Order: sequence, then structure tokens, then C-alpha cells
Amino acid sequence: MSASLLAMMAAMPAHAQIEEIIVTAQKVKQNVQDVPIAISAVTGEAMARAGAKSLEDIAAIVPSVTFRKGTTNANSAIVMRGVGTISFSIAAEPSVSTVVDGVVLSRSGQSFLDLVDFDRLEVLRGPQGTLFGKNASAGLVNIVSKGGTSDFEAEATVSGTTDEEYRGRLTVSGPIAQNLTGRITGFYGNFDGNLTNIAGGRNRTVNGYEHYGARGLLDYDGEGGRLRLIADYFKSNDDCCAEVTGVSRGTVIDRELGITPQGEDTRTVNQNLVTRSLDRQWSITLNADIDTFADHTFSIVTGYRNWRNTEIRDGDFLPRAIVGTGELHDHGTVNTEQVSAEVRLASPQNQALTYQVGGFLWYSHNTQDFTRTDITCSSSTLPVDPATGGQPCNLADTANTLFPTASSRSNVAFRNWALFGQATYAFTPGLRLTLGGRYTHDSLSYTHYRAPAINAATGLPATGPGLSGVGAGGSIAGGGNGTNLSEGGTSADNFSGKAVLQYDVAPDVMAYASYTRGYKGPAFNVFFNHTAPTNSTPIDPETSNSYEVGFKSRFWDRKVQLNAAAFLVDYDGFQANNFLLLNGAVVTNLTNAGTVRSKGFEVDATFAPVDGLTLRASAAYADARVRRFNPNPLTNAPDARDGTRLPLAPKLSYTLGADYDADAGPLKLYLSTDWRHVSKQFSDLGESGPIDPYGLWNASVGFSDPEDRYRLTFMVRNILDASYVLLNTSSGQRLMIPRDADRYAGVTLRARFR
Repeated sequence: MSASLLAMMAAMPAHAQIEEIIVTAQKVKQNVQDVPIAISAVTGEAMARAGAKSLEDIAAIVPSVTFRKGTTNANSAIVMRGVGTISFSIAAEPSVSTVVDGVVLSRSGQSFLDLVDFDRLEVLRGPQGTLFGKNASAGLVNIVSKGGTSDFEAEATVSGTTDEEYRGRLTVSGPIAQNLTGRITGFYGNFDGNLTNIAGGRNRTVNGYEHYGARGLLDYDGEGGRLRLIADYFKSNDDCCAEVTGVSRGTVIDRELGITPQGEDTRTVNQNLVTRSLDRQWSITLNADIDTFADHTFSIVTGYRNWRNTEIRDGDFLPRAIVGTGELHDHGTVNTEQVSAEVRLASPQNQALTYQVGGFLWYSHNTQDFTRTDITCSSSTLPVDPATGGQPCNLADTANTLFPTASSRSNVAFRNWALFGQATYAFTPGLRLTLGGRYTHDSLSYTHYRAPAINAATGLPATGPGLSGVGAGGSIAGGGNGTNLSEGGTSADNFSGKAVLQYDVAPDVMAYASYTRGYKGPAFNVFFNHTAPTNSTPIDPETSNSYEVGFKSRFWDRKVQLNAAAFLVDYDGFQANNFLLLNGAVVTNLTNAGTVRSKGFEVDATFAPVDGLTLRASAAYADARVRRFNPNPLTNAPDARDGTRLPLAPKLSYTLGADYDADAGPLKLYLSTDWRHVSKQFSDLGESGPIDPYGLWNASVGFSDPEDRYRLTFMVRNILDASYVLLNTSSGQRLMIPRDADRYAGVTLRARFR
């Protein structure tokens, strides 16, 4: 599979050939067209031209990727070829791994922040269990930073949009001393939001953000080796992500909301608690490549990351508690610390036999403090509201109104070590065989404390929506220990690997066939309502077996690039989220769902017929389904979800686009447009929560001076103003509406100084 076509457009050579992109998908530098892996490599320039600002935007560029947006970053996930782990447990890892400058992130949510000053983003589709290994049973996203420069450079960018988004970024790069260069970037962004919360008559705009941060980098490139030190800090304050009520919830509730539900066109909520997601993250990364014996390279990658995510959530989606419909508010904070180290020895790449061997150590400590508070009443001393027909709970009447609440404290520790190696042998200059393997050991332990829910007004036992009357240890009658503490641990060992046969059919045509085995470690279902023994049973590792054939080609003097891959991936022990009701509220339950299969194909085509003009098309077809859900343990009856499609797995996604750069008198002109289509998909297992197909048309026009020192770009997103949803929960009663579901325009000014 080729590099993502949009990436090719960032800087088209004058002789109208498609630009080469160098990647590190196999942890050595290679032309992406020579790598027998399904890869999309998107440059930073290409992302900027497409208006992409964060990892969430890659779905618009790489068709085989979808994004699961949660109410907070901690609950969001990447889905690749229809497969991804969607879980609220802090003792579960993603199926799609994210690697930033060589460091594997503990949780997907750590990566859903602004992409700042990066050189390229590599999307590796399918299991990547050999060289990357950690959390990569379905795929991997590799983010690589820009480095220091030998000459002084500075770049300033400011932008604004018609829906009140304002962003700014300043980067300075240059030499510091002999063989030492540096780079520093600061950024700020603010967006009001795309929904209106009418609670209390304030008409507050929500689902926006405020982001700011900085990152610095030092590069040493001298005799005997290269070293890179990176430090960054990021902070966000998002009043996101409130969900709208898309269909009627009954006459009384509709009147309480004061909103006429309009499905995916609804843009108003009425919630007395603003849903928010607060993030703070900082990290230090050290990479070193040391030249050793016989032109071998010894590499060291080590890093520390610290991430805190706080979720404040309105879970009843109403302005007040009324008789028969209670209030549910959540407040939770996740703290994640991780440290990792990897060492590798790589042979020279200009010989018949190339190889690399290495070792990997990784530790992550995660804590979660979570409190849920309810207000419920079955009767009230207040009168029925004549405007709505609802009878509000009297908060001053503690005899008829209950205030159920509970808090939990979770501690989870992940430990992982691995040994790996990969070798490629060229039988002839055009025929190569690659074999690789990785031995992994995982250990996982947890403690979870939660007392039974009580009435905050009296201290007596009381349950409510989403609140259990049983402590975390479970009842003795139910097989638990009768306490408020649940704890446990598990470990697993795995051997994963790959075999690839690669043949150069012609000078610019390469075909390959591969088998790859992927692995994701064991898990526990550690979340607020965790209760033993049901949730204290370890969830087995998830493994995958992938079979793939593909080709990468360039012809007509490299003006045309056509690449394709076909794949079939079987997953065993698939870790999936089930949704259950607890006292009328939806709660989650992570489990080994059984076996699933994803099969399909991907095609990229790029055509550069004349100088400055590039036409591009990318398509992905993936049929991702449950083959066999684990049967009911009591009846052994087949599960009704057998044969159903996986959530957030559209069968067909494609992007069509064109870019044209030309001289326009004293200026240079930059034109871009693209159309993206996503077919029907579902929000949850069992094909529940259908999401209608949608298409988005974007365009931009830019002008610069001949040296491209100053560039002014005008853009329009969603030109046809076509609304769509990201998630559909409870049969349309909860819809997540993205910002791009509405048309908006913007302008960006960029200045470069050298």
C-alpha cells in the first residue's frame, strides 16, 4: 500500500514527478515505495494543506482509519480496517498503537492532542507485532517530529474561522553550536464550539476548546553518532463533548429540554452541567543512534510521559431532576505515568543480508478517581410545572428526594518486556525474503476500591442510575469477598512475527505477500462499577493473524503512482465493550467477545500529468464482522451478534481530490479540493446505533510571494453544509455532532523568515 496520496502533494517537483517520501516504518530509513507494508505516510505540509490539526483528522486523509470520539480523550479510540478497542477500562490497552518519536503511548487518549511541528505521520495498517509489538494487533500510527536546522529559520502562523476558532503558532529553529541545532515551538488555539446549551437561559456555546503548549528539541549530529532530546508540554480545557437529543424522549422530557429534536440537525442541548474534558501532558524523549563496528548502528530510545485527564460529564442530559427521571453527574480523573526504553542493533542497509535485533522495556502506572452523584425522587412536594408537565424534585426535601453517590479509586500497573529481531535476505537484486519474530512478556495488576452507594444527605444505603448497592469486592452470595476492595493480577507470554516475500516485477513495480501475527496483552475490566467476581476475571490477550498481498508501482516517467493491497485478518479473543443497564443507566463491560474477521482491499492512485497539477484518489473497502461471539456460558446458546458488523467499520470510504500550484503574475497560486465519502456504519456491537452515510466537500485557495515566504490561504469546510453524526447511542436519543457537520470558512496567514 502506498503513502497516502495527499502526502505527495506537499511539494511537487518542477518536472511533475511524484515526490519520494522516506519513512521509518521498519525502524530504518527507506523509501515508502520499497516497504512491503500497507503504509500511509502524510507529511506535515500535506496535513496543513488539508486543514488537519490533530490525530482526529487523519480519518479524512487515510480512508481505512476511523475515529471513535468519546466524551473525553480517555474514552476515545482509533479504529483501523474496522477493528479497534473501545473501552472505558484503565486496565485495557488499545488495538491500534500510537508511537511518538519512538515512544509507545500507554493509552490512545494521550495522542488526541494537537499535532505540532511534526515532519510526517505514518499509518501502518494491519498487525505490527514484530518491530513495534506493543498494542499493535490492528495497526499503528507513527508520529515523527521535525528536527533542528543548520540555518536560522522562523515561522509564524495565525488563523481564524467564521465559527470563532482562532489559532496561532510560532517556531524558531537553527544552529546553537558546532554539530548542535535546536527547535522550539509555542502554540495556542481557541474554539467556541458548535452547540448551544440553553440551560438557565444563558445560551452558552459548548463543544469547543482552549489548547496551548510548547515543545523544544535539540539535535546533535557529529562524528560517531546522532542524538535527539525532546521535551514538550500541553494543556487543554475543552467544554466537550456534549451529546444532543436527536429524537423524542417523550412529551414531558421534550418539554423539559425545551428543544424540538431534529435528528442530526439538532444543535441545542439543555444540560445543567457543562460536559468538559481537561488534559495536561508533558514528556521527555531521548533518541540516540551510535555508529559502531562494521557500519552497524546501535540505537537507544527512551522516554517518560505524564498525562492527566479529567472528565466532567452530564449523564442525564437534562436541566434538572424530575419525578421518575433522575440526575446523573460524573467527575473522574485519570493519571498515567509511563517510562520505556528500547535498544536496537541494525546492520548496514546496502548488503544482501540486512537485519536488526533489539530489546524493549515498558512500565505504566495508571490511577483513576471517580465520583458519580445522582438526584432521584419518586414523589415531590413541589407542584407539577404547567409548562412541561414534569414535577421537579424538591432538593430541600431530603425525605422524598434521594442523593445517591459513590466514589472509586483504581490503581493499575502494566509491565512489558520483549526481545525482537528481523532480517531480510536478497536472493537476487529483485527477490527478497523477510522473517521476523518477537517474544513478549506482559504482566498486569490492579486494585479497585468502591463502597456501595449511599444517600449523601443521610449516609444510609441508596442506589440510583448507574450506582450499585454492592461494593467492588462483590457479595459473598454472588461469589465475591463481601468487601469494598477487588484486586488481581495476570500475566501472558507471546511469540508474534512475520514472513514477507517481496519481488520487483519491474524497476518501479514491487509486489509482495505477507503473513503477520499480532498481539495485544491481557486486560481487566477496571471501571467505576467494577464488581467481583464478574469483572475480576482476567480478559485474555487478543491475537491476530493477517494475510496480505499488494503491489506498489510508478510508471509513465513517475507521473502515475498506483498502489493496492488486499487483506484478510482474523482476531481471536477480541476484546470488546458490551453495554449493560444498571438501575436504568448504561454501563460498560469489557470482555473477550470471541473471534472477528476483517477482509477487504485498499487502493491509492496519483496522477501528475503536468507541472503543478495533481489528481488523487484513495479508497478502502473493509468488511469487519463478528465471526463467533462467545456463547452464553449458562445456556451455550449462540449469540445473536454472530455475523454482525463491528462498530465504526464502514464498508467503503474514499477520497477524491486535486491540487494545482501555478504562477499568477507576481504571486504563486495554490488550489486544493477534495471529496470524502463514508458509507453506513454502526456505533456499537450488534449493529446498534446506525450512522447514515455522508460526504464532505472541502476546498482552499492560497496566494504567496514567489519565494513562499508569506502565504495567505482561504478555505471552506463542508461546502454543501451536509450534516452527519459520529456516534448514535440509545436509538438517536444521544447523538455526537462533530464540528465539520456544519459549513464554515477560514483564513490562514503564514510567514517564514530565513
